[in-house]
Amino acid sequence: MIYHTLEQINLRSLHDAFLLAFSDYQVPMSLSFTDFERMMRGRGLVSKFSVGAFDGEKLVGFSLTGLRLQNGFLTAYDIATGIAPGFRRQGISGEVFKREMAILKSNHVVQYLLEVLKENVPAIRLYQRQGFQIQRGFSCFQIDHRRLTLRSQYQAEKIAVINWGQAKAFWDFEPSWQNSAASVSATPEEFVNVVVRIHGEIAGYGISDSQTGNIPQLAVSPQFRRLGIGTSILAELKTSTVAERIRVLNIEEPNDTVIKFLTVLGFENYVSQFEMILHIND
Repeated sequence: MIYHTLEQINLRSLHDAFLLAFSDYQVPMSLSFTDFERMMRGRGLVSKFSVGAFDGEKLVGFSLTGLRLQNGFLTAYDIATGIAPGFRRQGISGEVFKREMAILKSNHVVQYLLEVLKENVPAIRLYQRQGFQIQRGFSCFQIDHRRLTLRSQYQAEKIAVINWGQAKAFWDFEPSWQNSAASVSATPEEFVNVVVRIHGEIAGYGISDSQTGNIPQLAVSPQFRRLGIGTSILAELKTSTVAERIRVLNIEEPNDTVIKFLTVLGFENYVSQFEMILHIND
């Protein structure tokens, strides 16, 4: 087995390897090439910080890594780590991780983030043995587009750009990596931004991916909650997507207010995850 970074590997080859590695995953991951490319851009893929395992010239294992400053710390993010069926239980993932860590340490990366399904106990234990700690839990919700019936009480309007400084004041928790301002800003053409104003003041906002139906952020100012503003924003976002399902991913647990809001509207909690963190160079 040969190991090296992925700087010379084209995105098509990465996509093929990704589909093969996740062909039997608990959550369907059959992304089109277009969606895969968008995901890599949005999550900040840096090929020279990503490691592949090669059987001859065939990519059979990988760690795809994003890199950003997060809260002032140089942070790596495990976009996806996978091993092709037929090559598992051969120590490949451990070797990929070892080489990944060497790269991160030598480039003074401070912390390494990943997300893992709560039901994937073997993976959680593996990450814990490598030094990762559970940082927080996430719940993910979805609903069939046709089942989501909403009544708007306020006029929602689309805007070109979100004022992130203002938006942050509305948050009950820090969005996960894939839902962050940086991820949304990396592919702004893919998103629809909606706000509701009260007496000219923005009282709440929402962002949705017009193709996938994913809603990375939906928040209302604390002083304007329980007035139907969130529902009005969601109604406008619904009209802006062609996706069969609308998803709200990675709601930090516990957040009874948001979870109750989604549940009352008919959303179902279809998967839950842990966010895990490894502190590097401690």
